[in-house]
Amino acid sequence: MEIQVGDRVVKITNPDKVYFPARGETKLDLVNYYLAVGDGILRALRRRPTTLERWPGGVFEGAKMATRADNRGDAFYQKRVPKNAPDWLETARIAFPSGRHADEICPTELAAVAWCANLGTVTFHPWPVRCADVDHPDELRIDLDPQPGTGFAEARKVALEGVREILDELGCTGFPKTSGGRGVHIYVRIEPRWTFTEVRRGALAFGREIERRMPGLVTTNWWKEERGEKVFVDFNQNARDRTIASAYSVRPKPYAPVSAPLTWEELRDADPEDFTIATMPERFAKVGDPHAAIDERAFSLETLLEWADRDEREHGLGDMPYPPNYPKMAGEPKRVQPSKARRD
Repeated sequence: MEIQVGDRVVKITNPDKVYFPARGETKLDLVNYYLAVGDGILRALRRRPTTLERWPGGVFEGAKMATRADNRGDAFYQKRVPKNAPDWLETARIAFPSGRHADEICPTELAAVAWCANLGTVTFHPWPVRCADVDHPDELRIDLDPQPGTGFAEARKVALEGVREILDELGCTGFPKTSGGRGVHIYVRIEPRWTFTEVRRGALAFGREIERRMPGLVTTNWWKEERGEKVFVDFNQNARDRTIASAYSVRPKPYAPVSAPLTWEELRDADPEDFTIATMPERFAKVGDPHAAIDERAFSLETLLEWADRDEREHGLGDMPYPPNYPKMAGEPKRVQPSKARRD
C-alpha cells in the first residue's frame, strides 16, 4: 500500500505484519503512530544523524540483536543509509571513534520517519549534533540508569531532587522523558561550541555533583560491581557515537512502550508503562509536545567544565573509562584512566 506524507508518497510493505504481539499492533500501526506524533518525533530527530534500530521481523519472543561478534541476529542497528533510499532523503557524514566515516540518515521531514518505519525501524537513535556541524554537540544528555535493586521510582527521585535542583542552580532548563524502560533521561540544549570529549567531561562533572548530594542513591562508578543498588549516571552516553533512543521512539518490547517526553510535574506521578503506541497519539493530540520549547534557548557548558577542573584539582577525580573497545580519536587529549587500585 502507499500513503501520502506531506508532499511524498511512501510505500508500506506488509502493513498487516504483527510487530508487537502483546496487543497485536502491526507495522502499519507503527507507521501511523509516528505520523500521529509527527511534530514531536521530528523535533527530536530534525537534522540529526540518526542510527536506525531495525526489527524487520517484528518484536517476537526469542528475537535477538545482531552484534559484531554474531551478525545472525533478528534485529540490527543500521548506521549507514540503506542503498535503496529515495533521493529526497537527506543524509549527513559522520566520523566514528575508529576514524571511519559513514553517511547516516538525517531526517528533515516526516516522510523520512515513515520511510524508516517501513524498514522495520522501531527505535530512532539520533546523535546529539546537527548535520551542519557534526563534531560539536548541541545537547547534553543526562542518563539515569537504575542498577539491580533499584527502578524507575529511584531514577525519578534522582531526577526531581538532584538533577532539577542542580540545573536550576546553573540557570539551565532540562527536559525529562522516560527511557521506555526503568530509566529517566534529561536533555539540555547547549551551545555547539564544545567537542564530544568536553561535553562528556561536563556530563561526568554533573554526575559527580549529583553523587555528592545523594551519595546513598547515586553513583558514577563505571565498574558495575562497584555501583551497588544505586542509580548510575551514565556520562558515557555523551561520547561520540553513543546514542540514546529519541523522544517518542518506540522500544522493542511486546507491549510497545514509548520513550515519553514529560513535564517535570508529570514526572512526579508518571508510570512508564502508561506510555505506548496505543496511548501516546491521544495524549499528543490532547497535550501536545512537552518538549516544544526545547530549542528556544541553548546554554553554556563553562560552569560544568569548571567543576570538572575543580574535581581534578581538589579531589583528584580525573577522567573515567570510555565504553569498551572505544578508539581514541585523532587529536583527542590523553586519557587519564583511574588506577586499578580504585577497583580493589
